[in-house]
Amino acid sequence: MRPRILPVIYSLLILFLFHSCTTPPHTQQTAASKKKAPFSVQEATIADIHKAFEAGTCSCEQLVTAYLGRIKAFDQPTKLNAIILTNPEALATARQLDQEYARTKQLRLLHCIPVIVKDNYNTKGLQTTAGSLALKGFAPARDAYQVKALKEAGAIVLAKSNMAEWAFSPMVTISSIAGETLNPYNLSHVPAGSSGGTAAAVAANFGTVGLGTDTGNSIRGPASHNALVGFRSTLGLTSRSGIAPLYLRNDVGGPMARTVEDATKVLEVIAGYDPTDPITSHSQGNVPDSYRQFLDKNGLKGARIGVLRTLSEDNPDPQVKALFEQAIADLRRLGAVVVDSVEIENFAELSEDQWCSVFRHDINQYLFALGDSVPVSSLEEIIASGKYAPYIAQNLKRHLEEEDAMDETSCGDAYTDPRRIAFREAVVAAMDAQQVDALIYPTWNNPPAKVGDFEGYKGDNSQVIAPHTGQPAFTVPMGFTYQNLPAGLQFLGRMFDEPTLIRLTYAYERGTGHRKPPARFSGKSPEPVTKK
Repeated sequence: MRPRILPVIYSLLILFLFHSCTTPPHTQQTAASKKKAPFSVQEATIADIHKAFEAGTCSCEQLVTAYLGRIKAFDQPTKLNAIILTNPEALATARQLDQEYARTKQLRLLHCIPVIVKDNYNTKGLQTTAGSLALKGFAPARDAYQVKALKEAGAIVLAKSNMAEWAFSPMVTISSIAGETLNPYNLSHVPAGSSGGTAAAVAANFGTVGLGTDTGNSIRGPASHNALVGFRSTLGLTSRSGIAPLYLRNDVGGPMARTVEDATKVLEVIAGYDPTDPITSHSQGNVPDSYRQFLDKNGLKGARIGVLRTLSEDNPDPQVKALFEQAIADLRRLGAVVVDSVEIENFAELSEDQWCSVFRHDINQYLFALGDSVPVSSLEEIIASGKYAPYIAQNLKRHLEEEDAMDETSCGDAYTDPRRIAFREAVVAAMDAQQVDALIYPTWNNPPAKVGDFEGYKGDNSQVIAPHTGQPAFTVPMGFTYQNLPAGLQFLGRMFDEPTLIRLTYAYERGTGHRKPPARFSGKSPEPVTKK
């Protein structure tokens, strides 16, 4: 067992006040400020943070210091292992934002909001590896589109989070660059993949919000496993430019947060047309002036919600099933008309064989665009380097062999592939026939699997519809199962109907209040890690 960190280190950290914001460094405390309660970062929302700035109970520098202190005190001491690295420029950026606010008296939409960024987003000047030792030391010259947009809105990249290497696993978050991330609600269980590092970090209050990517599951699964909100938006609403791809025909990048409101604020910043990602041309004319206007706590009154029993009844765990039935009851209590259930014609046939191997093509294009400074420039070089976790070896080699024998141009996306279009049209036809605003089902039919139990990967409903049809799907906390393990409720909507999903999920979240922080990570210092 690793030696325990000396108690004096914890004392120093506590003296450093990593848990709350107080008087800024080198600032004399006035009589008025002494009366103000310190601001706690525990479960703090964007609105909470901005109110604290306006009230003078916290500064940007203090906020960033608090989060960095939590990462130092909790991430490695508990073996959570959510963070690969922190941004050495974060505090300097925070001081600049404090100066800006002092000068302008204006807060940008995400002014000084610390963001946890998944390690497959290019982040200028910060190592970006997609979880692979093959890219160790590589620091991009430019930010990914979404990272750039967040910075322009005032956000701070606080840290890069661990991920399933090259985003290959929906179940686990294991990388050759950083090892395995655990679930903060129960360290014996997985956080799901591939955005498990972002999910674990945001759940444990290491940052305010996070960025993940979702090819089949990887925003919604980790969000569900960590009692978070996760938005997989419509394919084409947000740019993937500067994100290491898995399958571009499916890939979506987007927010992971502790509240629907915070996720909505992030979405508002990143949504829209980017000429460097042609698929976002479909977003033109489909992005409202503000998504925040749809945050309506009464948004379920009169809404029609369809239950997709085809997924919810696929061998569910009894406790997840009980939570789902309670969610249906809660939706009715909050004013919704629940249609139980909705059937999609030819669902089994249409949902089958929708995957298509394009990793080699997409990753080679991504690496080539990075220029001469990137350590490897192709899938072939990644494999030849030997620098990858053993569990993905078969995946890497399979993509090389399969794509040698196929025509990659046959793998269309949700706008060009006739089978995908037919699948979406069948889903929407079923929704239209019952006049429902959204379909619901458990994000996972089973609790998070135990660490090391690859056979425990079962019940993942996120892979089935949205990645192939291109439709938006949001997950919100639905409650807790055995041993404090979270579960999520998923809402599937029509193309570019994020406004409706925001309205529905916000009202459900406000009406149920299922989000709770992981107990082990709620104090000023972590509980001791005992040898198993």
